[in-house]
Amino acid sequence: MKPSRLLTALAALALSAASAGAMDISTARGTVTVDGTPKTVAVYDAAAVDTLNRLGIHPAGLPDKLYVPALEAARDGAAVIGTLFEPDLEALSALAPDLVIVGARSAAKADVTAKVAPTIDMTIDGDELLSEAKARLATYGELFGKAEEAKAIAGELDAKLAAARAAVAGKGKALIVMTNGPKVSAYGPGSRFGWVHAALDLPPALAEIQSATHGEAVSFEFIREANPDWLLVLDRAAAIGSNEQGAKATLDNELVAETTAWKKGQVVYLPAPDFYIAAGGVQSTERILDAITEAFSAK
Repeated sequence: MKPSRLLTALAALALSAASAGAMDISTARGTVTVDGTPKTVAVYDAAAVDTLNRLGIHPAGLPDKLYVPALEAARDGAAVIGTLFEPDLEALSALAPDLVIVGARSAAKADVTAKVAPTIDMTIDGDELLSEAKARLATYGELFGKAEEAKAIAGELDAKLAAARAAVAGKGKALIVMTNGPKVSAYGPGSRFGWVHAALDLPPALAEIQSATHGEAVSFEFIREANPDWLLVLDRAAAIGSNEQGAKATLDNELVAETTAWKKGQVVYLPAPDFYIAAGGVQSTERILDAITEAFSAK
C-alpha cells in the first residue's frame, strides 16, 4: 500500500475509533456529544455532585463549598475550582478536566468554562424535577459506564416516591413556604418547588401563587387566609449557613397559629440544604421524600 493510502486508512481508522467512543447525552440545553468516558471531571453543581456521589464517581474538581453536610466527604482530594456561582478559571485550567458539569447557580457560566474544557449544563428544576433527576441519573450512568447501577438506584427512588405519595394521599392541602430570616415567601404549582405538588399529587392550599425564583413574598395574614392543612417549610438561612433568624422563630406568631397546620402540629421543616441547594440530586431527593413520608405517616 502506498504511504499516502496508508495514512488515509490510518486516519479513517482513528476517526472511526473516536466516533465509536463518542456518545450523545441529554442536557438542559439539548443533546450534546461527549467524546468517550471522562476521566477528569470538574463539577459546579451540588445536585450533580450528589448523584455522582451515589454512583461512586468522584469529581477531580469541586467548588469551595457545597453547603450539604452529607456531601462533605465528596470533597476529599478534590481540587478547589471556584464556587457554586463562579468558576476559578485559573484553577480549572490547571486541573485540565475532560469534562465540566454546571447547573442551576453555575449554569450562566457554561460558555465561560467551555473555553477551558467541554461543558454540559445539567440544571434540574420546576415541576418536572423528579423526572429530570432520573434522566440525569441515567445519563451519568451511561456516561461513566454505570448504567446498571443507575437503573437500580432509580428503582430505589421510585419506591420512596411511591411511599411519599401514599403517605400524603387524603391528608389535605399544603402550602410551601420559605423563610429568609424574618421574611416569608410562598410557592405553588409551577414554581421552583412545584415538583412537590406535581410528583406527590399533593393538593395546594392555593392554586395561584406567583411563580418566581424566590417565591411570592407574603405576609402572615396571607398564610392565615390560605389556612393550609400542612405547612412545608424551607429555612433558607439554615440552608446557606446564615445567622439570620430561623424558620421556627419566624413562624411562631399568633397569625400562623390560627392555621389548621399549626393547630394540628402539621408543620414540616424540610431538610434545608437538600431542598434548596442540591434539589434534584438523587440522595437529597430521597431524604426530602423520607422527611415528607415520616411526617404525613405520623398523622
